[in-house]
Amino acid sequence: MKAQTEYASFDALDIRVGRILSAETAATRKPTYRITVDFGPEIGTRVSCGGYTHYPAESLVGRVVAAVMNLGTKRMGPEISEILILGANNERGETILLEPEGQVPLGAPVY
Repeated sequence: MKAQTEYASFDALDIRVGRILSAETAATRKPTYRITVDFGPEIGTRVSCGGYTHYPAESLVGRVVAAVMNLGTKRMGPEISEILILGANNERGETILLEPEGQVPLGAPVY
C-alpha cells in the first residue's frame, strides 16, 4: 500500500464517467490504443492512450469507463493522452477497465 494521504489529495482529482467511441492502434513503441471517450455535451470528447491491447479494439467501443480528467497531458511518442482511464491489473498484468455497474449519465463525477 501507498502512504496515507489527506482527503484533499483525492478531492483534487476530477474523475468522470464516459463512453468509449473508438479504439485504434496508436503510433507508439509499445502496443497501445488511442481511445476517444465521450463525456457528454458539457465536456465533450477526450483522448487517452493506454496498453489495453489484450482487448480487441472493437470490444472497447461502447464501454462506459471512469477517467481522471485533470492530470494534464502526457506524451507517448507522437501521441498525446489527455485523460487517464482507470483500471486494475489482473494476475497476468493486463489492465482490466473499471466500469460502473449501472446506468449513469456521461460526464457524471465519480466520488
